[in-house]
Formats: sequence, structure tokens, C-alpha cells
Amino acid sequence: MRKKKAVMIGAGIANMAAAVYLIQEGHWSGENITFYSLDQHGSNDGDTTESATDDYWNKNHPLENNKGYIARGGRMLNYRTYVDLMDLLNRIPSTTETGMTAAEDTRDFDAKHPTFDKARLLQPGHGILNASKLGFNRLDRQLLTQLILMPDENETKLDNITIAQYFENDPHFFETNFWFMWETTFAFRTQSSAQELRRYMHQMIYEFSQIEHLVGVNRTRYNQYESIMLPLINYLKAQGCQIILDRRVTAFEFKETSMTDEITVTGLKMINTTTNEKEHVSIDDDTGVLFTNGSITDSATLGDYNTPAPENMDYGAASSLWKQATKHFYNLGNPDKFFADRDASEWVSFTLTTKNHLLLNEITRITTQLPGNALNSFLSTTPITPLGQIDVDMSIVAHHQPHFTSQQPNETVIWGYFLYPRRDSLLFGKPYLELTGKEMVLELISHLSQVDSGPINIKDRESEILDSVVNNIPVYMPYASALFNNRAKIDRPEVIPDHSTNLAFTGEFVEQPYQMVFTEQSAVRSGEIAAYHFAGVPMSKLVKTPKYDHDIKTLLRATKKMFS
Repeated sequence: MRKKKAVMIGAGIANMAAAVYLIQEGHWSGENITFYSLDQHGSNDGDTTESATDDYWNKNHPLENNKGYIARGGRMLNYRTYVDLMDLLNRIPSTTETGMTAAEDTRDFDAKHPTFDKARLLQPGHGILNASKLGFNRLDRQLLTQLILMPDENETKLDNITIAQYFENDPHFFETNFWFMWETTFAFRTQSSAQELRRYMHQMIYEFSQIEHLVGVNRTRYNQYESIMLPLINYLKAQGCQIILDRRVTAFEFKETSMTDEITVTGLKMINTTTNEKEHVSIDDDTGVLFTNGSITDSATLGDYNTPAPENMDYGAASSLWKQATKHFYNLGNPDKFFADRDASEWVSFTLTTKNHLLLNEITRITTQLPGNALNSFLSTTPITPLGQIDVDMSIVAHHQPHFTSQQPNETVIWGYFLYPRRDSLLFGKPYLELTGKEMVLELISHLSQVDSGPINIKDRESEILDSVVNNIPVYMPYASALFNNRAKIDRPEVIPDHSTNLAFTGEFVEQPYQMVFTEQSAVRSGEIAAYHFAGVPMSKLVKTPKYDHDIKTLLRATKKMFS
């Protein structure tokens, strides 16, 4: 239903993308678009701890050492599949590179710094593993092939089936180099959705043949806040959009009608998180409401160099509002599938800032590659999974430096994460979740020392490395992998639900044909669809989605790789 104005609940990339398409394709005035959000970056953040004043968790957990940089996560891009994202970035100017669009900026940087990972997997006693050997046996290949060849119309056969259940007669699959790389690249777990794994195998099938080097991965020049979100923010503000921050929308008001399944929003209740005052916004017939109904960084908390990140038991700002809506209507999905099982979704990450390049140079020496080329994952040596198998303990990204525009030439920023934060650290005898920032640095040095084959071990330089640390900020994210949680297809609402007159859903927790989650691609696509719907733009103008699972050459390369 065509509208003239829009209210955006959430100011992440999905809704910002929608605003750009409303302005450029729908020919709307930006003054008719208003955002209400806790922050203006969504999950694409990146900042100094001194200037990140708009971050909800930082207000509630001030840092003891208020220095250094913080990014809760980072995104690897892929031009071949992220077609809607690149279309979006080509519509807005870069913030840092004069005369370039944000897309040209990223392509220029990536062309000059192509990814080629020579140390994808590292293991104590073995050093750098030959990850080109995926390690499949006959049954592994058979089950993966069935997943890859499963047609879309049969996808519901994987409703509520975990990856572990799909491979329940093939525990060997979880001992392969392929699984180690796949789980740590994309943050899948054994209890994640087999349905989502199938979608990844369809849309990322070309990555199958090059996963050990990540050569299909593209990266932004700086962190995603400065390279993606800030260009969007600057463009939208220049167009007259209002971005109203520190607002948590707590409830929808819906039209009461004899048509019991008609979905019409008439008002929003919200709280100003700065003043704690209640506010109300009326929604008229000319206004569309675009709601990002889940966030992987909701309820995140920060620790500091001497303090672990505490647990925040809040169900989540976006997901709580989603749950409120589902109590009124039957066809809006089931948020509990994604936000009521933290064991399946939680992470701990950290952002390490040093005042010199000693640690970075040691990582370069051990992994034999320059910064910006790798996602290094450390395998355990002892069985740690419920099946008594080894698995990935920790992963790090040594970014191309600088990763922040304000970073000094002598400074290094490194990011890492623990996919299973409740596993015990062998070094400290307690869960990774309970480690301080300093203990995480020592954990990293310990992992590196066990794969260091040099004449002088990195462990011998531990004191020097600790002296170089400006800060290391742990972040607990209870919902970081929630979008992969086990589910049925109907557990996510469609972008435009049936019988909705003015409410659209955007982001990573919506159901879209042939889209995989945890990508800026699917988020942007959802915003694009919502914008075209409310602006009356034909859906035929949507960016065309490539289908590599239909490409014979790609399938042949994947088949050949499967037997490596």
C-alpha cells in the first residue's frame, strides 16, 4: 500500500537502506522519514571507547580504562553475492575518500589489499594446517551433496532440524577441516539451523572451493561504521531525514477492526532512555512503519582490561517489541526461537588496542602473512565437544592497519572472538565468558605460543606485549548467533506480512526467498523490498540476485574440491 511518510524503528543498515531507496527510487523527501533508535549504527559499529557515548551498554558499564577502540564484531563482504549492498553503497558518497562512492571506496581498497589467507587453521603441535584438504569421507560428501541439491520447494523438510541432527549418523563431518573453517567463518554451531546451512551452501557454493584462503572475501577500508554506516548517516541527514536517538520503542498500538487479521499500526509507545520519560508517536494513514525486529547486538555488555563483560538478561529491545506484536497476530513469526536459547547464540568478542606493532609483527611472523589477509582460527588439542571431538577454541582478525581513521601510525587494533564462551580456558580454568581483557590477551599469547615454531617463542615476549597494551575490551553478546538458531520457515515474518496495511519487517530476522542471514546483503534486501512496497515501485526493479548453485562450472569446481 503506497505511503507518503515513513517511521523507522531501528537505525541499522536495513532501515537506512530503505530510506535511501525511498528517496532515490520513490522520490520521497527525506524530511518525511523519521528514525527512532537506541543508536545510529545497529550492529555495524566501531568507535573509540572515549567517544562511544551513544552506546547503551557503555552508559551502564563505564570502562575503568577509558581508552582504546571497540568494535563488537566485523563483517566480511563478498561482491559476488552482496549485490544489493553494493548497489546501495554505489548510491552514496564515501566519507573518507574524496570523489568516490562508498562502493568505489571499498572496491579500490580491496583491489589493493586482496585477501589470501595462508594460516586459516592453526593447532598446537602442528602449527599451520594444510586446510586445502577438507577431510571429507564418503558419507560427508553424500550428505552435503543432498543438502546442496535440495530444491527450494523441499526446504521445509529441514524445519526444526539442527545441523547436528542432519549429520547425526555422520559425526565425522564435525572433525573435518571444512567444518572448522565453516563454523568459524560464518559462526554456525552444531545446534544451528540445517535450513540456514542449506541456504549458505546454495548461495555461497563458489566459496566452497576456496574457503581455505578466503579469496572470495572482500573488506572495507576501515571498520564498517566508518566505511558503511557513516556514509549512510551523512547522506540521510543531508537529505533531511530525522534520526532520533536514545529511544526504545516498547509497544505497538494496533487498529481495532472487525477484520481480525488486518495489521494496521496506529501508534508507538517508547521510552527516552536518557530521561527515562515515556513518549508516544501517532501513526496516520499516510505513514509506513519499518521495523527491524531483531538485533544480534541487543543486550550486549562491555567489560574492560580488569573486568569481564557482565551478563545482561534483557530479552532485547527489538525482539521484545517483536514479541509484543506476535501476541496480536498469528503470522508474525516466533521470536522465542531466536532469543530464548542463549546457549545456541551467545559469543564473547574482544577488541585489542596496542601502542606499538610488536604483537602484530609477532602474529605476522607466526602466520607468515601480512595483516588484513586472514581470519586465524585456533584448534584445540583435547576433546571438548559433547561428541568428544576437538574444535575451534578462538579466532582472531589482524586487520589491515589503520582500522580506524583516528588510529595513530604506531597503534594496532586486533579483533577476536570465542564462539563457545562457556567452554573453559585451559590457561585460567574458567569459562572464556569470565575472562578479563588482560586475561584474553594472555589467552591469545598462549594460543600463539603453542603454534610458534620460531627460535624465540612469542611467550618470551609476553611482558613486552602486555606493556604495549592500551586496552582490551571484552564484549558479551547473548544473541550474536541468534539468526542461525534452529527454526522452522514460518518462525520469521515476511518483509510484508499478509494483511498488513502499513507495517513492514526488515533486517536479519525476516523471511526472504534465496537470502542467507548474517550478511549486510539480506538486511539491505529487506529494506529495499519494504521501500519499494511503500513507494509503489515495481518489485521487478529489485536488484537481481545471482544464483551460483545453478552455474555448472561453479558446481563442478565444488565437486572437485569435495574430493580433495
